[in-house]
Amino acid sequence: MPTRDRSERRDAPLHAVIMAGGRGSRLAPYTTVLPKPLMPLSDRPILDVLLRQLVRAGVEQISISVGHLGGLIEAWVRHERDYGVPIRFVYEDEPLGTAGALRNIERPPSTFLALNGDILMTLSFADLLAFSRRVGASATLAVQRRDVGVDYGVVHFDEDGHLTGLDEKPHLHFHCSMGVYALEPEVCAMIGDGEKIDFPDLFARISAEHGVVGVYQHEGYWRDIGNRDDYEAAISDFAADPARFIGADGGG
Repeated sequence: MPTRDRSERRDAPLHAVIMAGGRGSRLAPYTTVLPKPLMPLSDRPILDVLLRQLVRAGVEQISISVGHLGGLIEAWVRHERDYGVPIRFVYEDEPLGTAGALRNIERPPSTFLALNGDILMTLSFADLLAFSRRVGASATLAVQRRDVGVDYGVVHFDEDGHLTGLDEKPHLHFHCSMGVYALEPEVCAMIGDGEKIDFPDLFARISAEHGVVGVYQHEGYWRDIGNRDDYEAAISDFAADPARFIGADGGG
């Protein structure tokens, strides 16, 4: 996959794409009437936190890809406040998967950010971008380690049915995708017009064309509000220390 002229593009305006087209079915019934990015954290929706974080990080143009109840998202952004940067809306007529909407945005001039519209985090966008450029990646995904306890004895056995191991209530370790990506502009051209594609398939396509897919490990706070338990925890965490996420001045 070509990576030419990246050094010349680093001074170009920084763009970001917020992926906000999902239906949020795991948070039903709330999301039958309210799109997930507008779910409130204390005195503001999570989308407001993300927009403030992006602007504070130096993002100069934001695109928001919307589908389910997208008109409510656009109406809230347009009437809430001026974030000081252009915000464009791209509507999905049909669901395009987690990555398909990237084809519909105006192609950014340089490395850009893409992120889900339902995450609360303390990730440094600058560090993610710097890492992606340093390793020469066409795409980099941010990940966080999660430890999962199993309440049962986990049995290992061979094809003959002979026991090979038994772990009593083990703790398993995984690195989970945070739903935040640094991408090179040419990645958008790898998606067909109207193609429904998720990020794992897009990354496989990049690798097949000899592009580098980087993995950036984030050790700070991250929570996806896609289910009720995590959403309630995010409400509590944000209310306890808003400045941790949007700065002492409330985001400007």
